[in-house]
Amino acid sequence: MKIKNAITTKLSRDFLPFKLEIINESHQHSVPKGSETHFKVIVVSRIFHGVSLVQRHRKIYESLKEELATGVHALSIHAFTPEEFEKTQAESLESPPCLGGNKS
Repeated sequence: MKIKNAITTKLSRDFLPFKLEIINESHQHSVPKGSETHFKVIVVSRIFHGVSLVQRHRKIYESLKEELATGVHALSIHAFTPEEFEKTQAESLESPPCLGGNKS
């Protein structure tokens, strides 16, 4: 939970989110039990108003550069304004299954 907590702290500080969800998806991949290597983040923030999707992702990558350099292998990002999030709630934000090998 150390990495998940760091991600939560940094994204909360940097984006003042209306909604923040950090999901450890490592168990869906071929990694040891208890790993913190694959995450999905859902960040809903007013800071994203007028910011392109690419720029939103860049800002999140910049915020989490230490975690990405020291153990996080994959990061799925869903970054919305509050209005965009309301519209997408009907859509699924489920991650696809891992195709990278057999699950241990």
